[in-house]
Amino acid sequence: MMSSDVTTVRGRWLHFFEGMLFLPRNMRPMSRIMMGWPVLTVNALFGRRWEFFADLWYLARSTRMARRVMMGGVISEAFRERLMLSVTAVYGCRYCSWLHTGEALKSGLEEGEIAGLLIGSVDNCPEEEAIALLYAQHWADSDAKPDPEAVKRLEEAYGAEKAEMINLVLRMNRLGNLSGNALDRLLNRISFGRWGK
Repeated sequence: MMSSDVTTVRGRWLHFFEGMLFLPRNMRPMSRIMMGWPVLTVNALFGRRWEFFADLWYLARSTRMARRVMMGGVISEAFRERLMLSVTAVYGCRYCSWLHTGEALKSGLEEGEIAGLLIGSVDNCPEEEAIALLYAQHWADSDAKPDPEAVKRLEEAYGAEKAEMINLVLRMNRLGNLSGNALDRLLNRISFGRWGK
């Protein structure tokens, strides 16, 4: 360990103990601390908490459509997994990569196609899904604020209802990606860089 690493670790521990010494003198009633804990945890975990809550709210309003999407009626399982892998390629969540790779294999995708999607390539995908997959990457790159022209092209290619379902799949996946990346950030902090990323 280099001397700068030692001082950084020492500084973190000193900061931690100073905070612990501060607590008993300024202790709030336990109920207020317990009620504030989820908010503090979310603030600490999700640097992008507004996007996280916006996605949660969107999903809460769209439960009926989410059930239809997950049952595979309008969007097939394979297409759904391709969309999710496209978004995961942008956000880089290792948990989502692992989960959706397994689900994609179950839904019949080939290993080469999955590997391509995880690096952002849509070359091995069905042609009729290419517009949606490129849109998914653009959607994730733009933090769910796609260019109006891209939205229009998606609706022209798939129709308004299917385009809305595609957007729902993307939001569901971003929620998982943000959660996985936040967990990695937390693990990295509490382990002083040994775990997580």
